[in-house]
Amino acid sequence: MIERRPAGELGRFTNDWLNARYHFSFSGWRDPRRMGWGDLRVWNDDEIAPHAGFPPHGHSDMEIITYVRTGAITHRDSLGNEGRTAAGDVQVMSAGSGIRHAEENLEDQTTTLFQIWIEPSIAGGAPAWGSRPFPKGERAGRLVPLASGVAGDEDALVIRADARVLGASLKRGEEATYALADGRHAYLAAAAGEVEVNGVTLQARDGAAIVDEPALTIRALADAEVVLVDTR
Repeated sequence: MIERRPAGELGRFTNDWLNARYHFSFSGWRDPRRMGWGDLRVWNDDEIAPHAGFPPHGHSDMEIITYVRTGAITHRDSLGNEGRTAAGDVQVMSAGSGIRHAEENLEDQTTTLFQIWIEPSIAGGAPAWGSRPFPKGERAGRLVPLASGVAGDEDALVIRADARVLGASLKRGEEATYALADGRHAYLAAAAGEVEVNGVTLQARDGAAIVDEPALTIRALADAEVVLVDTR
């Protein structure tokens, strides 16, 4: 089963510096049909104005993955970590027993990103943060783990969840395949371009909730960039 979720039908929030679309219920937007997908709880599509961002605030017991689509985001937290994550790259924050952080666009251009929250396998633990580049050339034509709690994904950022976050860059006409184990939930969004997933067409920034599909074939109808989450 693949349920397409068009970008134009997602939850919305706007103010003077943030233009957000919510794939799942979040903050003041609530849809009882979209409270999560397996252990995936949040997938926000954010546009952050230059020299603005999220002020310091706290989290606990959540794995928070940020995939930057354009621009860059600068992270600061209560552990003393600070870092800039640029377009195409990924950062992970394991909130654990509790952490405060700020996420700011210090650039002169709008930053766009996906923020993805996944429930951890075990509550508590020391909070942590990490970031690393993922050159698009290394995921050309194939899905590559970007953040993972699955053994064997050594090159991915570590998350404390039974989940994987994968990315692919596909030229028009290219295909990437993925095997989805029985009982798993997948959620896919087209960060850019247009793709077809097992015959279902997704435009840029559409989402797709996927279950009971043992094999996924993702075909680019135009040059595309996709992000896929595989979780319990």
